[in-house]
Amino acid sequence: MPRLPWAEIDTVLLDMDGTLLDLHFDNHFWLEHLPQRYAEHHGISRELADAELQPLFRDHAGQLNWYCLDFWSRELRLSVRDLKREVAHLIALRPDADTFLAALRLQGKRTVLITNAHRDSLSLKLERVELAPWFDRLISSHDYGYPKEDQQFWQALQDDIGFDPARSLFIDDSLPILRSARQFGVAHLLAVREPDSRKGPKDTGEFVAVDDYRAVIEGM
Repeated sequence: MPRLPWAEIDTVLLDMDGTLLDLHFDNHFWLEHLPQRYAEHHGISRELADAELQPLFRDHAGQLNWYCLDFWSRELRLSVRDLKREVAHLIALRPDADTFLAALRLQGKRTVLITNAHRDSLSLKLERVELAPWFDRLISSHDYGYPKEDQQFWQALQDDIGFDPARSLFIDDSLPILRSARQFGVAHLLAVREPDSRKGPKDTGEFVAVDDYRAVIEGM
């Protein structure tokens, strides 16, 4: 990975799930735990549960509803918050993410968490992993009413925190979101090579990828 031009970066924008936290929790919840609990709750087979849920997931992917626990609780007639707590022990920090965050704080970089996670999901994860002290702001896209995939999110973020896209670094594990940030003018972009520790590396397309956060802080 090439060294970042840290002298040209004032603001560091960081995703949470898959970037700072292991995406295994979220993948396990949405692909295994929730479908199983949905099948049990509604008295149907797991196969039928998957057949009902997968089209719903596809229809809402990339939209704010996809990330909204209130929406899914109403849609599925389940308490998604309670179901998440059942597997909260799987919430875990990615290797060396805390070392990276400590280095950003030491260098005085403004560090902002920007996540599509619903505020209830964010709160649950902050109970399990001590992230908040490293950040100047913790922002959920639900605060603005637009997901990070939408240009209106980035405009709302700029209006809120006054960041300069040309002097900002953004790290995320989602290629559509990275492309949205690039469209808005964010100059320094990194993808995440292995967001889910159980699934192996993924193709990060045209984006340079983070394999090891210790390499990101070189040259600070």
